[in-house]
Amino acid sequence: MATAVTHEDHSVAGWYRELSPVEKRTFWACFGGWALDAMDVQMFSFVIPAIIAAFAISNTDAGVIGTVTLFTSAFGGWFAGVLADRVGRVRTLQITIAWFAVFTLLCGFAQNYTQLLIFRAIMGFGFGGEWAAGAVLMGEVIGAQHRGKAVGSVQAGWAVGWAIAAIAATVFFSVFPQEIAWRALFWVGVLPAFLVFFVRRFVDEPPVYRQTRERLAERGRAPAFTEIFSPGILKTTVLTSLLSTGAQGGYYAIFTWLPTFLRGERKLTVLGTGEYLAVVIVGSFIGYLVGAYLADRIGRRANFILFAVCSVITVFVYTQLPITNTAMLFLGFPLGFFASGIFSGMGAFLTENFPTRIRGSGQGFAYNFGRGVAALNPTFVGLLSASLPLGQSIGVFAVIAYGIMIAAALTLPETKGRELTAEA
Repeated sequence: MATAVTHEDHSVAGWYRELSPVEKRTFWACFGGWALDAMDVQMFSFVIPAIIAAFAISNTDAGVIGTVTLFTSAFGGWFAGVLADRVGRVRTLQITIAWFAVFTLLCGFAQNYTQLLIFRAIMGFGFGGEWAAGAVLMGEVIGAQHRGKAVGSVQAGWAVGWAIAAIAATVFFSVFPQEIAWRALFWVGVLPAFLVFFVRRFVDEPPVYRQTRERLAERGRAPAFTEIFSPGILKTTVLTSLLSTGAQGGYYAIFTWLPTFLRGERKLTVLGTGEYLAVVIVGSFIGYLVGAYLADRIGRRANFILFAVCSVITVFVYTQLPITNTAMLFLGFPLGFFASGIFSGMGAFLTENFPTRIRGSGQGFAYNFGRGVAALNPTFVGLLSASLPLGQSIGVFAVIAYGIMIAAALTLPETKGRELTAEA
């Protein structure tokens, strides 16, 4: 059982000092895995214009690559969740990190649109699986009092990886010809594979998971992923899946197309686009940390609703109103802050909603079902942009997605402070 801390600590970073060495090593392994996962995934958004030119494809074709990647990641996340219940959280984390790193490297060698589509699709399995394994690992290792802050802070690794991808893209497209730059960017994506060695040496399975496995073995039982569809669990599975669908649907509608929106409709240069994205990324990083703090402070549900409402308002202003480029620069901060910070409570909330014996399966399915449905948004935005401006297309699907999330959050129970137990 996770050990509860006996006193309150409401400081933004004070909780980290209270973590044990084991908890800190797990934190940095999962943070690094998520950051490098983000780096590999976000690379695609920066190379869309170059790929469109290299393979003579349309916005819709490019959107299909993004959609297929997210769609396969949904299956990868679900499978990794099931695998995490059967062979362990740590081993599954190692497999998924190596998987997405190798196939990102291969994307740089694609000779045509079909090859790139296939490599990105296969890479998606590892991308989805990494979050499923890492989030349940973190959620089980950290005690109830600081679970929201710790798991949410791991989400901040996404902004770090995104920043690395943005910096690399800016440098590569400034130094190399466009036809070489996008390939080099994908080649750099093999670097996360080296994190596997750290995970193997320094990260252990959570005690609550080991105890549950022992009790299941004593009774001759094995985890059954189909239990998440049983009468007692089905409602939780459906509602958490809708919650995830809304959060990710809004996010991918916005950020898959944001660089293209800035260059195409706002006529910004590569360096100019980088400046705007830097503001968004800084906002994202701070949003993750603030969202993590608020998840433990005001509760999971209130945190989701607050960030979703603010995301709708910010997206509407950013994409629908005739604002100046200077105003867009400043609005990039709240855009990244709210759209990213909304994820901070997600890992802890899903961990707390499913029992230990099927936690990987439930958490992996719920989050990645949402990703699978949200995977349609990049394609829908691309299709709608044929008849509406790209900015308006982004806004339409983002608002629908956040509305779904708010509805789901209102119907789910609050789990702040819930202890995790071992059971058979």
